[in-house]
Order: sequence, then C-alpha cells, then structure tokens
Amino acid sequence: MQSTQPRHQLLEIYQVALRAVAGDRAVAAWLAAHPLAGEWAVLAIGKAAGAMLAGARAGLGSRVREVLVIGKAAHGGRPDAGECWLEGGHPLPDERSLAAGEALLDFLARLPEERPLLVLLSGGASALVEVLPEGVNGAQLAELNRYLLGSGLGIAEINRVRKRLSLLKGGRLRNYLGERPCVQLLIADVPGDDPAVVGSGPLLDDPQAGEPLPELPEGFLALLQPPTRQASRREVESHIIANNRLALEAAAERGRAMGLAVYLDDNVWQGDVVALAESFCQRVLSGPPGLYLLGGECTVQLPAEPGQGGRNQHLALLAARHLAGHGNIVLLAAATDGSDGPGSDAGGLVDGASIARGEQEGYCVELALARANAGAFLEASGDLLSTGPTGTNVMDLLLAWKW
Repeated sequence: MQSTQPRHQLLEIYQVALRAVAGDRAVAAWLAAHPLAGEWAVLAIGKAAGAMLAGARAGLGSRVREVLVIGKAAHGGRPDAGECWLEGGHPLPDERSLAAGEALLDFLARLPEERPLLVLLSGGASALVEVLPEGVNGAQLAELNRYLLGSGLGIAEINRVRKRLSLLKGGRLRNYLGERPCVQLLIADVPGDDPAVVGSGPLLDDPQAGEPLPELPEGFLALLQPPTRQASRREVESHIIANNRLALEAAAERGRAMGLAVYLDDNVWQGDVVALAESFCQRVLSGPPGLYLLGGECTVQLPAEPGQGGRNQHLALLAARHLAGHGNIVLLAAATDGSDGPGSDAGGLVDGASIARGEQEGYCVELALARANAGAFLEASGDLLSTGPTGTNVMDLLLAWKW
C-alpha cells in the first residue's frame, strides 16, 4: 500500500469498524447482558466460529461443556482440551463440508438429553457444513454452488436454492435437537439481518419456502427437494448480536473523532458491482469533503475462468477508474471477514493514481475487469488490502475520504 496519511487513516477507520463487530466481543457482551444459567453445549459454525467460541468461554467459563466448531481454514483460534474443531470447504462446499455434517449429527446425538445448546452462527456456514439427501453427491453440490456464486444472484436467492438441496438448512437442523433448549446467537452477513438467511437458516423455517426459485439450469432443478416447513419440535431463541450497521456506526464515530464530516448512507447496497461503483464514486466526486460510508454486498457476474480477486477487489478497481486523476480522494472496499472471494485478500484501498501505477507495471485495467482479475492489478499497483481473518463477518464496507 502507499504510505500517505489519508490512506493510513482510512485503514484505521476500517479497523475500528471491525473491532466493533468482533465475534468474541459480541458474544461476551450478549452473555453479560443476558446471563445463561447452568451448563451448556456449544456449537459454533461459520467464519467467525473460533472468535465467537472465545466469547462464549469468556461469558460462561467452566460451564461450557461439549464443544463443536466448524470453521474455515485459518479462520481463527485454537481448541481447548476435549473440544472438536473441524474445517469445512469454502467458498465451495467439498468433502470436508460433508464430513463436518456427519460430525454435527453425531455431536447432537451424543449430547445428554437435558443439555441446553448454544449455537453461534456466522456467515460462511452455508458452505462449511452440509448433509445431503439420498441420491445427491458432493460433486453435484459443488457444481451447483459454483454456478450460484458466479450467477450474479443476491445472497438471499442463493440461500433459498441451497435450502432445497440440504437436510440441515431451512430449519431442518432443528429435527436433530430433540426437546433440549436452544439459544442461537448470530452475526448477520445478509441484507436486512434476517436470521432465516444467515447460514441458510439451519434452525429457522424459511418464510419464503413456497416462493418460486430463481431461474436455474434444468440439471440443477432436478436435484432440489420440494419446499417444506419443519414440524416445530421446540422454538429456538434467536438473537442478532452484530451486523453491518454496527460496524458503520463505529466507523462514523471514529471519523467524527478525527474531525471529519461524515456522510453515512442508510441504504444497504445490493446488486450489480458496476452500478454501485459508478453511483458511489459520483456521489463522492460531486459532494463536499468528508468521510463517505456505505455497507452491503454487491454481485459480480464471473467469466468462465475468473482470475485473482473477489467482489470487493473488483469494486475497488472499478472505483479507481472513476477516481483516476483526482488527488484528494482515497477509497476502501473490503470484506469484513478478511477474505474477499476464494483468495486470502480482503479488498482494495485505492486513490486517484492507482490506475497509473498498475499500468506502469504492465497491466490493463479493462482486461483485468473483463477477466475478473482485479486482484492481480491491485497487487501490482500497491493497492491490495490483506488483513487476515478478522473474527467477524458482517458483509462488506465501502469507505471514501475526500479532502
């Protein structure tokens, strides 16, 4: 990254936003405000699973008994003695995801009947763990998910399809709980913070189960199960404990403390990345100096063989093209979980000279965008943002500072 002061301060604002929604802090704070009596089994699934478990340990202490963690590789924490930690496939489910599904059902079957269950759910769970109906295999599961992730569909539509190819999603996991009490704490990574969409809602019925699915290739439709509503054996108490808005409000507070005028957009961005880049950049270019904040999750239609990068890197490179030649603006587009797409980078931090720097290294911005290879361009221009796993996942952040 370039070493100019505005870039460093914008990165500091991003880091403050991440700390506000960290999984360990969020879980510990909720448990402090809502004490749980007795001993609890803990099931943590998602990219923030390790961090959320740390919060449960802090809040419950020795009253944490049986533990199963299903997370993404390199996304956090170390097991204590007697805990079972597994890695699933992400962003595409794989054989590890299916093995994790078997382990999950075995974990629930072995729990004492009276043991209450604390479920800690965060984004990524849809891919990390799965149990398939008879006649569907792992290769078909991966093929469907590969299509969905490159289709340009929103996350709610993607998860609605996933629920129809699963014995866990859309409330079906509840069939394996018995009569035990269950409390679910969620870090929301979806527009609208709908608990039934986070992780494809394994403990909650899909309120849209009967609605038509998005258009899919015929071969995938043949795999899907008919829509069902689960018989409610026991209601699950569910609470959203961190979300995108909380991160944005922390960013806004830090910006004001720096003496900046803050323009926080109340809308949640959704839809095509090209339209988002244009509308946000035009707003910044035509607006007064200050800190501009927006949150959400855009979509990118991928070519058959995409290159390096994810939606935030693509967004950052599109924005850099709009900002080219403007020396008074820096812009950050980044995932809050630290992983943007299949790689290990979080996004991009660009300015008015980013395109020129990349072109000096021999890269063509139009070719990089057409090939979904924004990450390679940003790496060459010195604008690639890498944070490592963050312990949270509340969609993406788009920040710009104009002076």
